[in-house]
Amino acid sequence: MSATTPQHKIGSGFGADSTADEVLAGRDLGGRLAIVTGGYSGLGLETTRALTRAGARVVVPARRVEAAREALAGLDGVEVDELDLGDLESVRGFAERFLASGRTVDFMIDSAGIMACPETRVGPGWEAQFATNHLGHFALVNRLWPAVEPGGARVVSVSSRAHHFSGMRWDDVHWRHGYDKWQAYGQAKTANVLFAVHLDRLGRDSGVRALALHPGGIMTPLQRHIPLEEKIERGWTDAQGNLLEVAGLKTPEQGAATQTWAATSPQLDGMGGVYLEDCDIAEPAVEGEPTGVKSWAVDPEQAARLWDLSAELTGVNAFA
Repeated sequence: MSATTPQHKIGSGFGADSTADEVLAGRDLGGRLAIVTGGYSGLGLETTRALTRAGARVVVPARRVEAAREALAGLDGVEVDELDLGDLESVRGFAERFLASGRTVDFMIDSAGIMACPETRVGPGWEAQFATNHLGHFALVNRLWPAVEPGGARVVSVSSRAHHFSGMRWDDVHWRHGYDKWQAYGQAKTANVLFAVHLDRLGRDSGVRALALHPGGIMTPLQRHIPLEEKIERGWTDAQGNLLEVAGLKTPEQGAATQTWAATSPQLDGMGGVYLEDCDIAEPAVEGEPTGVKSWAVDPEQAARLWDLSAELTGVNAFA
């Protein structure tokens, strides 16, 4: 088993202001195939645009197929198929259709997600943020493994700095006792990192590497569940709902850069199991600072525990 990648910057030459097009400058991705969940909205849409401009073919699984086709109209090399990450039967259906096409995956970018929604239950009563952001992607990648492994794919799990809000609540992962929308989002984003940590451990001998990341603060449709009063309170919008200039916020093109870099950069060849931000490997978080990765999100024992729990809940495990 190859050594783990240190959680320290590598000096990529890119940064917070870099865009997805800039990290792909001069790259020819002709003949390469990417799957980008949520690839028709927000950061996912910008990621799809940048990958297709570099020559890649992109498959966009979408819960709202017609909205996806509309958003992606005019882009070459894109196909849309139906997928609801909150519904394991839908995940199975998408994976079976893709596998039947006989193609292999070069880049798998798990970009879809929901944020800070009111308490919502899906499937057998699962908390929706954990189920959609983590369990749906867990089942999807495991079901697609016969197409992911042969290509030695990079799997990119889009987490967030919100993983600082909460580690795994092992005694109540589905928030049956006292729901807090932001802590529930934080747990789901911690799960996104832990998923990459363990997938990298399981997949690296096959040449599959997995990375997680914080894309940056960006105003996208992800904020759809946040009430206007809360957006005003956080300084994001004015009383009419117009976006305000907020220090540190990225454009969608800048927000898509880290996941595009994670999926495609030769600088990350042979590396994985780490959390990235601003187009570089992140440093460990320092108490009281908003940057870096919390130790609970990259703990290999918690990553293995989450993998086992996720396999038990979804009934899917490519490595069983």
